[in-house]
Amino acid sequence: MHRLLFGIASSSLLCLASAATHSASTVTSEVDAIYAQTESLYFDLHRNPELSSHETQTAARLAAGLRELGFDVTTGIGGTGVVGVLKNGNGPVILLRTELDALPVEEKTGLPFASKVRTKDDSGADVGVMHACGHDVHMASWMGTARIMAGTRNRWRGTLVLIGQPAEETISGASRMIKDGLLTRFPRPQYALAVHDDPRAPAGIVGTHSGPILSNVDSLRVTLYGVGGHGARPEATIDPIVLAARTILALQTIVSREVSPFDSAVVTIGTLHAGTKNNIIPDQATMALSVRSLTDTTRQHLLKAIERNVNAEAVAAGAPKPPLIEKYESANALVNDPALTQRVTAALTRELGTKQVQDIPPEMASEDFSEFAAAGVPTLDLKIGATEQSKFDAAMKGGPPLTALHSPLFAPDWPKTIKAAIAAEVIGLRELMPAK
Repeated sequence: MHRLLFGIASSSLLCLASAATHSASTVTSEVDAIYAQTESLYFDLHRNPELSSHETQTAARLAAGLRELGFDVTTGIGGTGVVGVLKNGNGPVILLRTELDALPVEEKTGLPFASKVRTKDDSGADVGVMHACGHDVHMASWMGTARIMAGTRNRWRGTLVLIGQPAEETISGASRMIKDGLLTRFPRPQYALAVHDDPRAPAGIVGTHSGPILSNVDSLRVTLYGVGGHGARPEATIDPIVLAARTILALQTIVSREVSPFDSAVVTIGTLHAGTKNNIIPDQATMALSVRSLTDTTRQHLLKAIERNVNAEAVAAGAPKPPLIEKYESANALVNDPALTQRVTAALTRELGTKQVQDIPPEMASEDFSEFAAAGVPTLDLKIGATEQSKFDAAMKGGPPLTALHSPLFAPDWPKTIKAAIAAEVIGLRELMPAK
């Protein structure tokens, strides 16, 4: 009896494995067939990056590509946003998002297709521009997925809504598109999907995780007031630079002494500006903070603790007036809908196998894809490994550390990363929009 059951189970497993191999092979073949066009687009996007809210040429390129594939395309949504709609019979409405914007980073990868773009940012400063976060990978993969879905309409049913979102790096583009009628002027999606390259994993890995995957973020500007004067007579002043130094040290104890080791929190002081000359004590100093958490409870505690510490240090220094604390950017934690994650993960594992589909833990980065969940649309953000396998292996053995996103040296292993992203998107969309 045991032998017979084992034989039946083994046969069933072999059949399932054969089916999965066939399915994965089919997706792989589809991706390979359109990869040359996709790679060409990737090179072009990488060479010609545009800053947040200025993605005019990028948006035009993607809009033209969708029109060629038969999508009904609308541009100018929320600024430079693109919306493409492809109706294919009765079925669910599924949204797939990509980001359009690059970063004010001067590229130092040395790649033959490296960006040499320089421009003025919104403050008028001259900056280099680079796709240092991989949005070019996302856009190329998104277009590759659009090409496959448009060419295989017998494999799915429903309405596919592809959006190119501006200004993700300033966490403002998603809300602008929603306010401009994305969810009312166009078919409202049952689910929203996105991918993001992840240098923490080898290229080709598809990472999933249920629940919080990216953190809340609050950007704060803190202005500390003192009494300026001559650098030779500090006793006649209240030095805001010293006040800032003491405040920074106090803020660093919030995470280490007020947040449980089992929770996640970050308080980073990214800028400190004060003074004009070495022998002049200024009358104010300004700091910019990035505050991150995974839960609302921790988020509120951090913000209250920052306010308490900043005000207390000002009182201790005898500051002439209370500090000014301004919140100028914020985004909610990105939470992968559990039921949606389970369903798509099962499809990915079935078709790609357990070696390629892995659980990837949350990180304290942030983005505004969370706006869709806040608007009532269940979301899933898939992570796509981006690091060359040999570099990943070396880093795990104590070699050179992995290059992070936003680095001028960030260069993904683009063929494997793009192909894995397209495969994951196509599998996810077909799972959610099955042919009947």
